Order: sequence, then C-alpha cells, then structure tokens
Amino acid sequence: MSNHKTTVKNKVPFGQKVAFGIGMLANQMFPAVLGIFMVVLVQDLGFPGWMWGVLFFLPRVFDSITDPIMGFISDNTKSKWGRRRQYVFIGAIIMGASFIIMWQLHRENGIDYNFIYFLLWSFVFYLGLTIFSVPYVAMGYEMSNDFHERTNIMAVAQWIGQWAWVIAPWFWVIMYDKGWFKTAEIATRDLAIWVGIICMLFAMVPAIFIKSKPTLNENYSPLTIKNIGGSLKEILNGFKEAFKSEPFRKLCIATFFIFNAFNTIASFSFFIVVYYLFNGDAGAAGIWPTLFGSIGALATTFLVIPIVTKMSKIMGKKNAFLLSQGISIIGYILLWFLFIPGKPYMFIFALPFFSFGIGSLFTLMMSMTADVIDLDELNTGKRREGVFGAIYWWMVKFGFAIAGLLTGAIMTFVGFDASASVQAEGAVTGLRIFYSGFPILGTLIAMFIMRTYSVTEQKSREIRIELDKRVIVKRREINKRDNNIINNSEFHNVISVGEK
Repeated sequence: MSNHKTTVKNKVPFGQKVAFGIGMLANQMFPAVLGIFMVVLVQDLGFPGWMWGVLFFLPRVFDSITDPIMGFISDNTKSKWGRRRQYVFIGAIIMGASFIIMWQLHRENGIDYNFIYFLLWSFVFYLGLTIFSVPYVAMGYEMSNDFHERTNIMAVAQWIGQWAWVIAPWFWVIMYDKGWFKTAEIATRDLAIWVGIICMLFAMVPAIFIKSKPTLNENYSPLTIKNIGGSLKEILNGFKEAFKSEPFRKLCIATFFIFNAFNTIASFSFFIVVYYLFNGDAGAAGIWPTLFGSIGALATTFLVIPIVTKMSKIMGKKNAFLLSQGISIIGYILLWFLFIPGKPYMFIFALPFFSFGIGSLFTLMMSMTADVIDLDELNTGKRREGVFGAIYWWMVKFGFAIAGLLTGAIMTFVGFDASASVQAEGAVTGLRIFYSGFPILGTLIAMFIMRTYSVTEQKSREIRIELDKRVIVKRREINKRDNNIINNSEFHNVISVGEK
C-alpha cells in the first residue's frame, strides 16, 4: 500500500459527512413521499390512467434535459462560495416551496384543472430538484480523494438517507386513518406542507455546513447568454466524453439494470401481500404492506450499509458489489417461498437478503463514480463532478421512467386489475413470477457487466499520485512565475533609482 501523501485532505470530519447525509435524507424523502402521494391522484381525485402516465413521464423528460445543463453550470461556476453551495441552497428553497404548492389540490376544481395545475408545478419542482441534486451529488464526489474514505462518505449519507424509506411507508397508515384525516385528499395537502418545509431545511444543511474553496480565479467556461451556443456544444461533448469512459459506462449500465428491475416490481409487493397473503382483503392486510417497505429499509440501514462498507475495505469495491448483488438474488428467491398465506411474518426472514440489492447499490456506485472522475481528470485535465453526477443520475431517472411503463405492461400481460376485488386465475401467480424473476435477470446482467470493471484500489492510488504530481508541478510554475514578476519589479525599481 502506498504511503504517498495526497495534496487534498483525505480524512473528512464526521460532522461534514453527517451534513452531507442530511442532504441525502431530503434527496430521498421527496421521491419516497411523492411515490405514495401519487396514488391519491388516481384513487381519490379521479385522474384517469393516461393522466397519471403523463404526470409520471413528462416532468422526468424535462428533468433529463436540465440535469446535464446544471452539471455543466455547476462545474464551471466562478464564485467566492465555490461551485456548488449556492445552487444547493437555492434549489432547496424552490424544491420545498413547489412541493407544498403542487399538492394543494381540491376535488371541486375538477380533474382537468387539477391535472394542468399539478403538471405545471411538477415542472417547477423538478427544476428545483435538478438545481439542488446535481451540485449536491457533485459535492459528495469531491469531499475526499481517498479510495476508502469515499465509500465511508457515501455509507454515512446512504445510512441517513435510508430513513426516508423507513418513514415514508407509514404515510399510507396516516393518510387513510380517519382518526388523522377525513380524506386522503386533505391528508396530502396538509402533509405536503410539513414534508416540504422540513425537507427544505434538511436540503439546506450541506450548503451551509460543507466547506468549499472559492473559484473566482479558476479557468472555467461559465454558461452565459453570449457563449450559450458554444457552451451547449461543450455540454454535449462533455456528455459524450464522459460516456466514452468504459468504467463509467459500466457503472451507469449496471445501475440502470438493477434499479430499473427493482422499481418495475416494487409496487407488486403491496398487491402480493394483499391478494396472495390475504386473498384480496386490504383491511385484513392491515399494516403488513407498510411493514414490508419499512423493515426492508431498516435492514438496509442497520445491516446492509455497515456490512457492505466493511466488505469494500476487505475485498475492494467491485467484489463487494458482486457479492452484495449475489446475496440479493438469494433474497428474491426466498421471497418466492416465504410469501405464505396465513403466515405473513415469514417474508420478514427474506428481507435482509433482499435488501442487499438496492442497499449496496448507491453506497458503492457513488464511491466508484468518484474514482472514475479522477481517471477522467487524468485523461482530460478537467474536474467534472457535476457532469458525471448528472449523467449517472440521468441513467437512474431514465431507469425509473422505464420501470413505470414496464410495471403497467407486466400487470396487463398477467391480467392483474388493481381495481378488481377478485383477480383472474393466474394473475397473482404471474405477478409473483415477475416479482422474483425480473430483478434476478436484471441483477445477473449487471453482475456480468461489472465483472471486468477495472478501477481497483491500486489503480485509483496510481491515478491519484499522478494527479498530485500535476498539482505540484503547477504550483512550482506559479511560484516561478510570481518570483519572476517580483524580480523584474525589483530590477525596474533599481534602474529607476539609479537613473534618479
């Protein structure tokens, strides 16, 4: 192991990690709650399926366009606050305020009005999410240049962020409990205010507490009205260059298959619990659907993330990823056997294995993306955390959008009708087959892709050494130039005095 001392501070104070993690809680709480609230549009406000599809798809298309632009802007910002903090702060305000306004829907306004109102405010919300999330993720990539410290940063962030998925399922219980709210429509209006304000404050924490150096004197290419044509061309070129990086391409594609496969079947857990374990009686199912999501998130928080972080240090990030995903396949297989009518508690034994899939994904992949950004700097001389982060999360969001389409397609294919009290013969069995089989297929493809991932700890250290050498050479050149300026100035002063 190299004893080389890097030019950037490797060890990040725990308080800085927590500040970054609190931002992750906001970053994950908004989509977690949004996924639950969206059901109210169909079930309580009467939106037809096509409207739900448009609301699900169009804002994410808009999001996929703005993300790379925001990545470029963030990477090239000259400011006394650095490249990221001001955007994280502004994005937090826009995101929180628009989330509150977006959910102030009233049935008496009619479906068409509510649809247009929600769609327009969705664009504002996703714009705020882009302004916040792209620089925020880039902040995490540049907090340390140490191979293992990067994993520690992401582990702390994911540990804190996972509480969103522990808490969010309980909104189902609150929203449909008459003791809390008269209707789910009223519940979403009131709960959106609390979620929006609290998550807005959480999202501001990284902007306030994470340190960053001023960039006023950096040689960047900011996006302005004058150079917008050239800048947009540079954005596209940066997108192409980043995706040409083979290790980065593997990270993106592997994430797409795992995340897409998981989200395609995620909503099936509710239907399987209700229709298979409780024969279609949602009242009898009680809080078991909620417990499925909440216990799974708790397993990720207290079991998966600490174990994966330790595995990464012992066997390397790639091997930790492959082993974790292998464990998740065991979980999907167990869920086929442990969904037992009359014994709903049995599926709990599969959840720790099942949770290794998504639980390990972002802890390791975000850490590995930071390593790949170093490789890109070695090859291009540019630090492009914003661009790489935007592209990676574009793939995540693209996978999420495709998952929404596949979910409906699978339900149609197996003949499952969520509005029917009694399902067609074989429909629930079909859901169960896809529930276990589809994510196993996606995981196996991702593991096959990642088997040749090449940025090991040794290679990462070698890249870091070369980058540090460049910094030292650059500093020497700057010092030499400054000394020449001083010497020339002193020489002219002497000549001037002599002439006098």
